[in-house]
Amino acid sequence: MATTTRYTVSLDGVGPVEVSVAGYGDEDGQPFLLLHGGAGPQSVTGFAEKFAAAHGVHVLVPTHPGFGGTERPEALTTVSGLATLYGALLDQLALTDVTVIGNSIGGWITAEIALLKSPRVSGIVLIDAVGIEVPGRPVADFFSLTMDQVFGLTFHDPEPFRIDPTTLPPAAQAIAAGNRTAIAVYAGSTMADPTLVGRLGSLEIPTLVLWGESDGIVDTDYGRAYAAAIPLAQFQLLPETGHSPQLETPDQVIHAIWDSAETDFSTFAR
Repeated sequence: MATTTRYTVSLDGVGPVEVSVAGYGDEDGQPFLLLHGGAGPQSVTGFAEKFAAAHGVHVLVPTHPGFGGTERPEALTTVSGLATLYGALLDQLALTDVTVIGNSIGGWITAEIALLKSPRVSGIVLIDAVGIEVPGRPVADFFSLTMDQVFGLTFHDPEPFRIDPTTLPPAAQAIAAGNRTAIAVYAGSTMADPTLVGRLGSLEIPTLVLWGESDGIVDTDYGRAYAAAIPLAQFQLLPETGHSPQLETPDQVIHAIWDSAETDFSTFAR
């Protein structure tokens, strides 16, 4: 069962930002900040609940402003701005030894959080993250695709997840449209920052890069390039899953994170 709390976070140049955060698991457990991608918070909440129950951890899932029907301040327009917002939220909550996990755009935000070099963050997990430019390996042009095409590229087996957006209630259609607008504002049409890959070389933080073998949004070579850009990164390919493994094959993701925690990523677990 999740508990949802609304926080007001003061952000320089933006002002007060309202952030809705769902919390799962034991509040005294190891803290994890879990950041959703363009599909919205519902694409990670099931995973959060399962992960918290499996290992007694505390998983915090914020809704990025502008997603899920929430308000986005006009001046909050970049992924780096979201990273600064969540860095300030961790300060406000006085959390330490936090592992940040992000999928897709959430992975990009995670990388930018790591680049803030906050002592509160002890490790990161990038799950099919976007954000870097890789020659010959562009991110799929989401805005030119039909939703049916998006499902086909996102999942190893899209059938259990495929929906017809026109059959959704008007409120749900409005939220989906808002999510799409927020993606465009934060990530731009290319969903990449040409400066990011170079900046990642300065990271000195344990990093696990997980990639769905069937990802059609950003392929496995893109994922390997992401891992290669980060000095302490480990790369792991996940079979029979696509761009959202935490949604399609959550057990694989949980096992991959915890296996790393018990071996080389000792900072992930107390």
